[in-house]
Amino acid sequence: MVLLTRSPIDAEALRRAVAGPANGAVVLFFGDAREATAGRRVLELVYEAYEGMALAALRALGEELRARHGLSAVACTHRLGRVPVGESAMVLAVSAPHREAALAAVGEFVRRLKQEVPIWKQERFEDGAVWVGSASDPQAAQDPAHATRAEPVSGPGGRT
Repeated sequence: MVLLTRSPIDAEALRRAVAGPANGAVVLFFGDAREATAGRRVLELVYEAYEGMALAALRALGEELRARHGLSAVACTHRLGRVPVGESAMVLAVSAPHREAALAAVGEFVRRLKQEVPIWKQERFEDGAVWVGSASDPQAAQDPAHATRAEPVSGPGGRT
């Protein structure tokens, strides 16, 4: 189960989607909008996506990790549009017979989502905004591994 939404995420629904009697582990990961980046106060995040491709990429990633790690199930919901500080931008639920597999899969899923899925994050500050992973991203200057994406092209709605 993978979803894109413009509404707050129902984490309990994701937990229920992956829970079952064969699972010794159900792991939930919350990717929340934090209040500061590189010393700058974040007002909100804005996410944009190539929705059809993003859903297909999320499904494929979940299936690949389910097979590789022996997971029972994977469910992920990612927000699009505005996400206020303190709210979840993404919630991932993974279940497996054993915790080691579930925990390993969560880390790999989140890392690969950021690298492979066409969802882009803009951080909005009091004095401007930056697309995460772009040349103007303050995190990219501190951590070159963070700059994994091309800078989005501006156009109507911020993307073309």
